Amino acid sequence: MMRFASLRCAFLRVQGGVWVKAYVYLVCIGGAWSAQMTIAPEVDRLFWMEDGLAEAARVVDGRQSGRKSREKLRSKAVELRLKGERVEEGLLSEEALPLGDAIRCVELWQGAGAARGEAGKACGPLASLAACVEQARREASGALVGPGGQAAGDASLPARQWARAAAEAGGSSPGSARAAARAREAMAAAAQRAAAALQGRALLRSEAHALLEGAAADIGGALQLAQLLGWLRLTGAVAAGNGRRRRECRCRRCGSGEAHMHRTACAACGRMCAYCSACLTMGRSRECELLVLGMPAPPLPADSIPADLHKWQLSPAQAAATGSALRFIEAPHQSQQSKEFLLWAVTGAGKTEMIFPLVESVLIRGGRALIATPRRDVVIELDPRIRRAFPDARVVTLYGGSEQRWEAGDITLATTHQLMRFYLAFDLVIIDELDAFPYHGDPILHFAADKSRAPHAPKLLLSATPPTELQRRARSGQLPHARVPVRYHRHPLPVPQLIRTPSVAKLLQAKSLPRALLAALNHSLARGAQLFLFVQRISQVEPMAKLLRTVLKQSAVEGTSSQDPLRADKVSRFRKGQIRVLVTTTILERGVTIPRSDVYILDADGRLFDEASLVQMAGRAGRSGDDPNGFVYFCGRERSRSQISAVRHIRGMNRIAGKQGYLIQEGTATRTFWSRLLKR
Repeated sequence: MMRFASLRCAFLRVQGGVWVKAYVYLVCIGGAWSAQMTIAPEVDRLFWMEDGLAEAARVVDGRQSGRKSREKLRSKAVELRLKGERVEEGLLSEEALPLGDAIRCVELWQGAGAARGEAGKACGPLASLAACVEQARREASGALVGPGGQAAGDASLPARQWARAAAEAGGSSPGSARAAARAREAMAAAAQRAAAALQGRALLRSEAHALLEGAAADIGGALQLAQLLGWLRLTGAVAAGNGRRRRECRCRRCGSGEAHMHRTACAACGRMCAYCSACLTMGRSRECELLVLGMPAPPLPADSIPADLHKWQLSPAQAAATGSALRFIEAPHQSQQSKEFLLWAVTGAGKTEMIFPLVESVLIRGGRALIATPRRDVVIELDPRIRRAFPDARVVTLYGGSEQRWEAGDITLATTHQLMRFYLAFDLVIIDELDAFPYHGDPILHFAADKSRAPHAPKLLLSATPPTELQRRARSGQLPHARVPVRYHRHPLPVPQLIRTPSVAKLLQAKSLPRALLAALNHSLARGAQLFLFVQRISQVEPMAKLLRTVLKQSAVEGTSSQDPLRADKVSRFRKGQIRVLVTTTILERGVTIPRSDVYILDADGRLFDEASLVQMAGRAGRSGDDPNGFVYFCGRERSRSQISAVRHIRGMNRIAGKQGYLIQEGTATRTFWSRLLKR
């Protein structure tokens, strides 16, 4: 009989290259045989064969909410055991199996149904289990199964019969019996703590151990008992989809299929093992690796105190859109597709302030909210704003290298990559800048976002430039949405003007700037503005910054890009006004707000700048109420289709805002003067 301590050592040695040991076993209860999988056989023996652990588990289970959702994950045999039914017999296979084989074996047993019952009468339950083990092995090796749907098994599958404890036969002292009872209660409590800590999580084995460090003396045993009781799920990180051969694998963490599967001789399980390359940067997800899936978030109460929309001091346009979104998230929804809402708001509309009442609504009802965005810079900028808005809430901020990696919060602020570590966790999922790289066009991140929200949870999509498909769905009425066509200060969006210039490459070669461009730059500096100057290529950033220092006779000019290790410092100095001109790429097209700024986009006719990126870059100007009329210049040899679409987009929003009465009327004399100058 394997002891608890040795089991824990075997489980933890996986980090050193030993595969996760899994076993299959049979129990007969209520006159029927049931197959189970375990990573800690002694825990299962205690649950099935002794009364102490089952009784302790029943008490702990009764204290928790969400019993119906747990019962769905529990087998009928476990339900009978929790009701006090005694096990007639238990048989443990002595051979350790790769995790995926053990899980598949139980699936095959459960799927056989009536056919297994007839076969069991002839050859016995152990032979039926052996057949399931053999078929799981054949599928793992890629071999085809015969027409009968199940491979022939070896009736001599090595197994041992589980024995009951000596205490049940009166062979232990009262003192040892009390100690054993306390140990069982502690085991059940540890399993409950593990399940609570892992609620809404999707973690690999090593990640689960890191999160649970100190929560239980035997983490593997706690996880196994929690799985047995339906408090969480243990599964393979990479496994086959339903009804498909095992060789056609799918990553259960990121959702990637065979296109991203690579098979190598695995040092852990000792055979050709599939791993997922798509999410490799988040830790290796492979066939023999354990994936722990926590319980989903319980549904929120239908009756609750409504969020106070007035206290957030929103503008009329903000309040109208937020009210529509608030009614949407508080309404019941029938399908996952119907739970999406698009908040289509111009750059600088104050989208962050608009989501505050929505987050408050979820917090009031006892739920958890997620605010996810593709870029780390935006997450870091949002963090202090969220904490100021909700000083009494637990706010957890997650990105690569975050110190709050294993913390749970009322509000989670994260990059979209971090969502792979969550499973049905949040009562509201907000995806900000959904059209930004890398979220846009990445099915893995879309899968992670959907996987992170609870079954009842709505998903709110925020963007100033939604992808074409979302715009089509919104206009056709297929996607509920609200449009905010004006900024919070109620001034129109700055409309870009064209300055005809040679390409950046020629400007750098000539080491000079055209007269019109130089005049506009000097005018911006003279009026006290800070300048965003966008170029298409990283290699052009520093040469252009050097050229500008010379021609503008301005030392406070810097350049930065995604490859700049000092980017965060330079952005911070730019915000403080210590840098007057910042040459950059589209890495800063979002998430950076400067009170008084003008925008220059060089090579605006280049193929790398599409309509969305041009609108976003233009949106860096005019964001402050103190300087709502910033200048935006498209600099290029010609006016491209993307430029025309971007200008049409901006003018269209201004027109809608005017028709709806949101705009403050203002003069245009200054702009007319500069328009005449730049046309010369």
